[in-house]
Amino acid sequence: MFLSIFDIFKVGIGPSSSHTMGPMTAAARFLDDLRSGREKEPGAGELGGLGCSLHGSLAFTGKGHATDRAVILGFAGFEPATLDPDRAEQLEAEIRASGIVNPEGLGPLKFAPDSDLVFDYDVTLPGHANGMVLRAFDTQGNLYLEETYYSIGGGFVVTEKELNAAGDGPDALHAEAQSAGFPHPFGSAAEMLKMGESSGKTIAQMKWENESALSSRAEVRNRVDAIWTAMNDCIDRGLRMEGELPGGLAVKRRAKHIFDQLKAEAGTNQAQPHVANDWLSVYAMAVNEENAAGGRVVTSPTNGAAGVVPAVLRYYRDHCIGATEDGLRDFMMTSAAIGGLIKHNASISGAEVGCQGEVGSASAMAAAGLCAALGGTNAQIENAAEIALEHHMGMTCDPVAGLVQVPCIERNGLGAIKAVSAASLALRGDGTHYMPLDNCIEAMRQTGIDMNTKYKETSMGGLAVNLPQC
Repeated sequence: MFLSIFDIFKVGIGPSSSHTMGPMTAAARFLDDLRSGREKEPGAGELGGLGCSLHGSLAFTGKGHATDRAVILGFAGFEPATLDPDRAEQLEAEIRASGIVNPEGLGPLKFAPDSDLVFDYDVTLPGHANGMVLRAFDTQGNLYLEETYYSIGGGFVVTEKELNAAGDGPDALHAEAQSAGFPHPFGSAAEMLKMGESSGKTIAQMKWENESALSSRAEVRNRVDAIWTAMNDCIDRGLRMEGELPGGLAVKRRAKHIFDQLKAEAGTNQAQPHVANDWLSVYAMAVNEENAAGGRVVTSPTNGAAGVVPAVLRYYRDHCIGATEDGLRDFMMTSAAIGGLIKHNASISGAEVGCQGEVGSASAMAAAGLCAALGGTNAQIENAAEIALEHHMGMTCDPVAGLVQVPCIERNGLGAIKAVSAASLALRGDGTHYMPLDNCIEAMRQTGIDMNTKYKETSMGGLAVNLPQC
């Protein structure tokens, strides 16, 4: 099994990797199919318009997650990594007013979002909770082309055919990775530890060598540094911004106010010993306030959990003794390895397994990364990831009003705190522990399967429907 660090950490826009980035990416893929001359429906005439139906969680929380905006801009030819988030609202308004999109090489095409973009609350597609059907029509309104996509978390998108092909299971994927020439194609934590022991290499070193099978080490390092820069820039912007977050809940940004307090207390006798938790929380909250505002973030491994890994990285750089640039890079490599294992063997999608798959996965990734950066052995790193994931088990995804604000922003702060605690506990031990990470990942998967749908990013249960009446 091989998932690149650049699949786990992707630059995009908020508020959701599965509900914003995924649908925008799906729309871009659909346009590419149209440009490539993919065989159209028999009897269809000249291409004239586009349409979309959203299903499952994409329907129930799509408006709160800006899924409609994502599809609109995707059909216009924009992609998450390059879209200017400050222009998104204006671009959306222009298309809504005109009912026309003009993607390069195809447009102008009719697309009136009020009628051509349907939130279908009645039909859930069989492959995944985040389903969408994209359609193209000829100038007479006849079907020209249709494709079903699933947004499976973290910005990953697959067609129905691709999802069905993956039904061969992890063994087939693992064999494919081995034949592709990756030197350390571990598909489980047990394999990861075994390969590390036989090679004498750390998890980060094995991950570096896997990535370098695709690109030069210098190129990989530059791209890793660019990801960290994007994460850090997001923290800094979140620490500067004030005001109310969009969406109607009247949630105010708090990161700047808390940050100002922490700076004022620095070097005085006013700070409590647990102030480190406040620094972790404010870094994470800064990111997730940016995400909630539709800003530029990095999936880590998702947008809803985008604050945990950057917060712990920033904590390592600014607060930990002996922090180095190489330590930051090894942190990121190690955390990406753990994120890949969780995605491969379970899920990072809140709509599929609840928030245990988002913030829980992010906390496990951050715990492993910090443990590695602080000199932990492979066994201690695996232990750190297991501790962090274990104590998010069963966490529901229940955003109020479908917005990634309550409880998501604070939840990232607590996920960062748990990650540091897990890394610290693991470093105090020798790596031996009762529950293997692989078993914990499987337990998380099973818990997600059994979890009631109303607690999995539909805003139909949990905190989303239990608001204080005052």
